[in-house]
Amino acid sequence: MKILSQLKTSTFQLALLYMVVFATSVFLLLAFIYWRTAGFMTEQTDETIEAEIAGLAEQYRGRGINGLITIIRERVSRDPNAKSLYLLATDDYLKLAGNLSTWPEEAQVQNGWINFTLDDSVGWKGSERLARARVFEVQGGLRLLVGRDVQELTTLKRLIERAINWGMGITLALALLGGFMMSRSTTKRIEVINAISRRIMNGHLSLRIPTRGTSDDFDQLAENLNQMLDRIVYLMEGIRHVSDSIAHDLRTPLTRLRNQLENTLMAVDNDEARDQAAKAVAEADQLLATFNALLRIARLETRGNAADKTEISLGELVADACELYEAVAEDKDQTFEQAISQDVKIEGDRDLLFQMVSNLIDNAIKYTPEAGDIRVAVETVEGEAVLEVSDSGIGIPDSEKDNVFQRFYRVGKSRSLPGNGLGLSLVSAVTEIHQGRIELTDRRPGEENPGLSVKVYLPLYRPLKRKVLRSQQGQLPPGESSDKSGSEEESGSMRQV
Repeated sequence: MKILSQLKTSTFQLALLYMVVFATSVFLLLAFIYWRTAGFMTEQTDETIEAEIAGLAEQYRGRGINGLITIIRERVSRDPNAKSLYLLATDDYLKLAGNLSTWPEEAQVQNGWINFTLDDSVGWKGSERLARARVFEVQGGLRLLVGRDVQELTTLKRLIERAINWGMGITLALALLGGFMMSRSTTKRIEVINAISRRIMNGHLSLRIPTRGTSDDFDQLAENLNQMLDRIVYLMEGIRHVSDSIAHDLRTPLTRLRNQLENTLMAVDNDEARDQAAKAVAEADQLLATFNALLRIARLETRGNAADKTEISLGELVADACELYEAVAEDKDQTFEQAISQDVKIEGDRDLLFQMVSNLIDNAIKYTPEAGDIRVAVETVEGEAVLEVSDSGIGIPDSEKDNVFQRFYRVGKSRSLPGNGLGLSLVSAVTEIHQGRIELTDRRPGEENPGLSVKVYLPLYRPLKRKVLRSQQGQLPPGESSDKSGSEEESGSMRQV
């Protein structure tokens, strides 16, 4: 799979394109060399034959036909290997002189340059060989063939062709290997950047992309990204400082205002005034819950997955949360079904997970009408722990399922219900800290009230793997203490609308 993914990288595709261009240029160069070499050797052979013909013509002009026959026989006797080929025959192809006994078939249909095979058909004794010759007529109706054995030339051409083919094959193989290695090297550096970027997106804003000190393109890109991250962190710290200051500054007077309203509620005797004071206290509680939720989510998002994690029975934790909300469901005459497996173990922060489960159950109860049904289940599916909270309420349209994890986002149908739109934002933050994922689906698709099924997938607890990782990293097991700062202020349920 890694090789297939490597072949899909832009670096490998660019190297492949370069390989095609390079191989084409090499092929054209070798083809030109072959054409010039083979052409030169063919020209040399033709010039040798022309020189033979010129010598025979001179003898023929000086000594006649008998002199021509004599010189042909002398040349044949001086060439026992028969590199030069001669055949003088009558107009009906009867041999007069030469080292060929029969006129080649090719020479019977045309004059000029011919290529033929030396075999039994021309009276050749020995292995078959290739030959090239020139045929023309001599005065008196005689026919003359003068040629050369070109078997060595043909063998040399085939050797050159084979060398070109091997050279092209080796060139393509080396180019492919070079492209793969270059792509692998580049992909490794890109993967480092991607891995660090993913961890930064998960909240580890202190991480930076490493450089090699080579000042190449990747180093320059890493330095620019690191500078950008430094600037983002600086701006975020400024915004966080301002927002924390505003939250703390407003939370203190709101708390005093709420206490004063509560004192007023206890002091007044008029029923109408008491009712107004109770509503004001409720609004103050809602504002304080909103501030606490914002501060809690901000802390979760900035700490990444650095929560204090211990082994937790997810079934027991969910059962405790169900026991807390069972009475609330009974008040609305809702069916509260539980299918909880007690042997599902995960690793996480118990306080954060309990807050997440509470928000999901609270949402289900809130958005399910009276006499509706709610189901809470915990099970193991394909090596993952799965928490499912489903209801028969108004549901969430498909077009808005990706938006409900944003802060203060509220679905149109639920805007009339109390809430601040922060519950699922906190659920999302807790899930990311525990390296999980959330899935939202309709419980009854197609109905007017399709309901909602929220599934949270979390990694199972693996003690052996965790022990090995700790020993490799030289880390001590974390303490059992969990971050409980601000727990009293934020103990209120974060409700999602």
